[in-house]
Amino acid sequence: MAYDKAQSGYVHSMYTGGMVDGPGIRTVVFFSGCSLRCLYCHNPDTWFRKRGNKMTVAEVLDEVIKYKSYYKHSNGGITISGGEPVDQPDFLLELLKGCRENGVHTAIDTVGCTTEDIMEEILPYVDLLMLDIKTYNPKQFMRITGQRMDKTMSTLAVAEALKVPTWIRYVLVPGLSDDLDDISKLASFLKQHNNIEKIEVLPFHKKGEYKWKDLGLKYELYDTQPPTVEQVEAARKIFM
Repeated sequence: MAYDKAQSGYVHSMYTGGMVDGPGIRTVVFFSGCSLRCLYCHNPDTWFRKRGNKMTVAEVLDEVIKYKSYYKHSNGGITISGGEPVDQPDFLLELLKGCRENGVHTAIDTVGCTTEDIMEEILPYVDLLMLDIKTYNPKQFMRITGQRMDKTMSTLAVAEALKVPTWIRYVLVPGLSDDLDDISKLASFLKQHNNIEKIEVLPFHKKGEYKWKDLGLKYELYDTQPPTVEQVEAARKIFM
């Protein structure tokens, strides 16, 4: 499979040995740059593309392939996250092709806020789509992200048409995404999609809020506390 090893893009950081970003042991590559401004983002330091390191596909692959034996024995691979990976579509596509050529399982963690054309080009090289759905309420989605919800739903539709295995990630934030009626509507909607293998309910946490202060950014959720165990279980029960 031909791919452009010299295609370059901006990478915030990479770490190996990831166990919560897809199946098996994974190398997680965080792209720099994100067009969303999620109110509870725990990586606002990844928003700005040129604060990352400019790397070629070949340079990223050199790091990824070092751990190929770990991927093989654990059914792991690479997870491309961010930032927002689809904001660098050319870099993402060539990196995915390179992974496919080298027999490395690929996952992308994305909100999918891009065009159908881009997703139709990218998703054939994705082994697992990890789609972050912020809420099923259009007004709340706009409030949380600063973007419209329809592109995320369009990405899900493209993934289903291409039969791409998909995990849904849902961050439960008190006062933003914890309305049980909205969660019930989302659960009913997701039932219609045969490619969804898993739904993860992730509790909002406070670990990244110090970054907002360090970057001089206004953070609206200092007074928002993580959901209780009972709130998380109530949401999980609806999805189940």
